[in-house]
Amino acid sequence: MRPAPEVTIVIPTRDESPNVAPLVAQIAGALAGRRAEILFVDDSDDDTPAEIARVAASAPLPVRVLHRARGERAGGLGGAVTRGLALAAADVCIVMDGDLQHPPSLLPELLERYERGGVDVVLASRYMHGGDGEGLGTRLRAAVSRVSTAVTKAMFPVRLHGVSDPMTGFFLVDRRRVDLAALRPNGFKILLEILVRGEHRTAELPMRFDRRRDGISKATLRQGGAFLAHLGRLRFGKMSLFALIGAGGAVANIGIVWALTSLGVDYLWAAIAGAEITIVANFLLQERFVFADMRDQAAGFGRRFATSFTFNNVEAAIRIPVMALMVETWHISSVLATAITLAVAFLARFVFHSLVVYRPRRPAELAADTGALRILNDMDDRRERERMDDIVGERRENR
Repeated sequence: MRPAPEVTIVIPTRDESPNVAPLVAQIAGALAGRRAEILFVDDSDDDTPAEIARVAASAPLPVRVLHRARGERAGGLGGAVTRGLALAAADVCIVMDGDLQHPPSLLPELLERYERGGVDVVLASRYMHGGDGEGLGTRLRAAVSRVSTAVTKAMFPVRLHGVSDPMTGFFLVDRRRVDLAALRPNGFKILLEILVRGEHRTAELPMRFDRRRDGISKATLRQGGAFLAHLGRLRFGKMSLFALIGAGGAVANIGIVWALTSLGVDYLWAAIAGAEITIVANFLLQERFVFADMRDQAAGFGRRFATSFTFNNVEAAIRIPVMALMVETWHISSVLATAITLAVAFLARFVFHSLVVYRPRRPAELAADTGALRILNDMDDRRERERMDDIVGERRENR
């Protein structure tokens, strides 16, 4: 009987038959000398399960496969990963794709970082220094990936602080730190599900995301829509409050524009007045109801207000000319143009406030603030001692 593995490599697959043999060979080479197993969770409709069984017969390490037939593929790729984590023979699991875009040569580094301690999740990042997302292919896909990552981090600024690539599909996780029953996978991005549903200590290693060798990408427009819907379910609270306040501000803005233009004020001046009033009001409401849990770790109130006010005015300086262009070119009402441009600006505002205005201060900034506070406290103590000395001196003179 073979000893229990120290790590299980969980690989969700769907129609990846040509990649199985080279992937197993590369994993076996990378983990030579370690007790490891490979567990394929397969949702294929081709001969991938048979190819896995063929390769497993002569593989230098244990290879297992769980094939999920049609009707049993709940949760899509994320569901496959969750099922694999539950069936793994080892508590330490590494999840990677079966398309050879995730380099098996990085496996030992993931394990070594975990073994140094202090972390529950080690992820391979395309976006940290030294990483590379070339395998995404087109500039459009790369841009979509970057934007979706920024939006995701903005929606979970506390849980994902310090995580540059929360949607990578290549990561190590200690499953003892994950409540598998609490996961609600829906297609891609199971790591995001894991990170936001629990408190985990994370570390990152740079990854070069290689180009796909065989098969086609499983990412589709439908998957993208499902991901956005799932993201909304995960983060309904903070973004919904931001949206509610933004919507209220938009209604107020439109009302101000309508009221002032009704009084004969030029629509541009009316738009400027509406923007300035709602910028200040929105910031105060967001401070109180949206980002209250992040204020203590962020910069001071004055800096937060200045940063928010500056960004929103720059955004307004861009938005208002666009609104004017829409009025003059498309001949639509100023109220409708204001509504359209405000809707477009919403996402940019949310991302900026989550990632910039309320960004947790770095350790050096906290140390500087602590040092400044200590100096102020020392000055207060010295002044208090001097005041007490004066009082004592006056009493002696009166005697």
